[in-house]
Amino acid sequence: MAFSAAGSSGPIADINVTPLVDVMLVLLIIFIVTAPLVSWPIPVDLPQPTTRQVPRVDPPPPIELRVDAANQLTWNGQALPIAALQSRLQEQARLHAGNLPELRIDASPDAEYDTMAKVLAAADNARMERIAFLR
Repeated sequence: MAFSAAGSSGPIADINVTPLVDVMLVLLIIFIVTAPLVSWPIPVDLPQPTTRQVPRVDPPPPIELRVDAANQLTWNGQALPIAALQSRLQEQARLHAGNLPELRIDASPDAEYDTMAKVLAAADNARMERIAFLR
């Protein structure tokens, strides 16, 4: 309740803090009630270390594809027609079934987009998972 001086009939400029205190007390009660619920232990099944030895498999050597400015494709330094790329990648995927080699693509900035699209489509169709772009 605000007191005003006699003769002053203007609005009171003080903030009514009663609703603010009410809200803060309600929040305090909610936090007091929910705080013990947060401290209950939660059972978690963590994986246990195994004693068996996992055979170490070395990754196969990476495949280096190069597309030059004349849109010629080379596979590890040897010329390869783009039409034969799909079958060659599928053969590599079959040879290294669980451990696919990394496909490193080095494309000339002057190479056509269509050639790169065919190379990437062939890699996707052969299910090559690790593709790196060089340069």
